[in-house]
Amino acid sequence: MSRTMRVLALSGSLRKASFNTGLLRAAVELAPEGMTIELGETRDLPHYDEDVRGAGMPASAARLRAEVERADAILVATPEYNYSLPGGLKNAIDWASRPPKQPFAGKALGIMGASGGVSGTMRAQYHLRQVAVYLDMHPVNKPEVFVRNAATLFDAEGRLVDAAAREAVRGLLEALAALSSKLRG
Repeated sequence: MSRTMRVLALSGSLRKASFNTGLLRAAVELAPEGMTIELGETRDLPHYDEDVRGAGMPASAARLRAEVERADAILVATPEYNYSLPGGLKNAIDWASRPPKQPFAGKALGIMGASGGVSGTMRAQYHLRQVAVYLDMHPVNKPEVFVRNAATLFDAEGRLVDAAAREAVRGLLEALAALSSKLRG
């Protein structure tokens, strides 16, 4: 019997009614057999400050780091702010990736994003890929999931209801599972 693949899902949005967090909830529903997805919490992280870390890792940052360490793969759904990553997502990555032995290295990364506009967070996703290079992560190359005009694809409860978008998320999860399995041998 093969073991369950553990995926840590991080939302780049701190907003409670976030479309990107809604994408992650859809991913939990659509996870292929043998995959579990845990939603990580980043709202309680302080701004990264080396002086704070030097005085002792905050409990919220230590928790996030442990979640990254336990995960076999990482899934990120991010909005795009000013053509790039949201500060909260970058802050979470900065806290979790501090030496020694940063826990992202060697892990598969699935990236997706939802926005109210037509770009579907393309630029933010490409910037996250650049960060992944430094972290020695392995992003899934295809499929790319850019959920455009998101307000029309979610219902009033924040559930992703668009069939094509749900299928794109499912495809990304399948590709993430395959890449993670390959990387883990």
